[in-house]
Amino acid sequence: MSVKAKKQQQQSMNDELFGELMESLDQALRYSRGEKINARVTTLPAPPAAMPREEIVKLRERFNCSQAIFARLLNVSIKTLQAWEQGLRTPSDAALKLLNIANKHPEALLS
Repeated sequence: MSVKAKKQQQQSMNDELFGELMESLDQALRYSRGEKINARVTTLPAPPAAMPREEIVKLRERFNCSQAIFARLLNVSIKTLQAWEQGLRTPSDAALKLLNIANKHPEALLS
């Protein structure tokens, strides 16, 4: 890509971002004046609750597989799974979400 083409692409992106920013500012001003605006409101679920190490072990045992295989199903290292099961580390929110899915819908990990 030539330098000129890159500059045109950057300018196009800057114009697009500037337009979105101006639209957001306009919406904020209208909202502050009490006007109705077309805004999307998304309610996010609460972060997953912590999972005790014993539950992680029970979940793995429900799958009837070794630590190595369960770690592979979760796409984490065996060391990470061992640390969770020993209580040395706690799973991240993303890992907790996956563990909860595995608990409620085990077929999701096996497909």
